Amino acid sequence: MIPIHENLKDRVAVITGGSGVLCSEMARELARQGVKVAILNRNAEKGQGIVDSIREAGGTAIAVVADVLDRASLEQARAEIVEQFGRVDMLINGAGGNHPDAVTDPEVYDESGEGQSFFDLDESGFSNVFSTNFTGTFLATQVFGKELLKSEAPSILNLSSMSSYTPLTKVPAYSAAKASINNFTMWLAVHFAETGLRVNAIAPGFFLTTQNRNLLLDEAGNYTPRSNKIITATPMKRFGKPEELLGAMLFLVDESCSGFVTGTTIQVDGGFMAYSGV
Repeated sequence: MIPIHENLKDRVAVITGGSGVLCSEMARELARQGVKVAILNRNAEKGQGIVDSIREAGGTAIAVVADVLDRASLEQARAEIVEQFGRVDMLINGAGGNHPDAVTDPEVYDESGEGQSFFDLDESGFSNVFSTNFTGTFLATQVFGKELLKSEAPSILNLSSMSSYTPLTKVPAYSAAKASINNFTMWLAVHFAETGLRVNAIAPGFFLTTQNRNLLLDEAGNYTPRSNKIITATPMKRFGKPEELLGAMLFLVDESCSGFVTGTTIQVDGGFMAYSGV
């Protein structure tokens, strides 16, 4: 059991994409720490499901419908959260994901033309994936930033990816967007350093989630060829468990642990980034 961080009690966290596998685990842990949690999601039912589980465990949470690519909906969400909880102390930018329109079928270009190649990628699909992962982070940070600056210990935590360092095959839009998240995290950290607002990121390694399950497991639940590549390149020889992100999250949002840490991205990856393959 992770120790309780007493100074996080009664703080307010906004989590975009809060019903996702990884972010919902973060939301539950923050609530266990005494943080009041606002789950932002386009889907009201999914967000409410996470809120219900938090409340059943004795925590405080609300579900707010918002689209991170719609400034007006984010502003409405901010107003609702401030009305309910009075302030915002931390923002976790977790909204993101991928889409088949922005994914190639072959890992490398194949002149036979089988499957969706780079040249077949839909421009709007590519732009949408990039925007959801990067522009959504930019807009949410703009909308909630002024409230964060009113906090005594404000913090932003962005969600990066292994593909931000070395782009994964098949997913060019997602990879480009996550690389932008790392750069943007550093830019924001410098821009707001003198205000006391710290900005950091977590780069999860490979975790089984709803979005990637079909890529990583076949219909029988066995590893796909892509999964076997990942496991071979991960020194710990397994996928991560969502709860294994929580220690890094708490370290970064708790200024008593990381008060002089800003502009960094912590890899939680089982050694994936450290392994050369040899």
